[in-house]
Amino acid sequence: MHMLYNSDSFIVVQFDVPAADEAEPGPQLNRGGFEIVDKFARKEIFIEGALAESFQQGVQALIEDGEPSEDELDAFIERYAVMGQQPVVMH
Repeated sequence: MHMLYNSDSFIVVQFDVPAADEAEPGPQLNRGGFEIVDKFARKEIFIEGALAESFQQGVQALIEDGEPSEDELDAFIERYAVMGQQPVVMH
């Protein structure tokens, strides 16, 4: 688990979960994804697979175009965060 981003609006955490048995020969596969928490809506979403790859590529494209502002990053993250339906519950 790696916290990638933390603004006034959002938190983005990356999860890498080994999916292959280390005793098995051959390439090791990883599963994982990103948890996006919308602090104002108090909702979160976990994205994985093709959606997570799309998210990662979009963030990478923003970074390659220059140093994105917090507003630019928040606007991009919000496109994924609006899909969040899981309420954030504090224990």
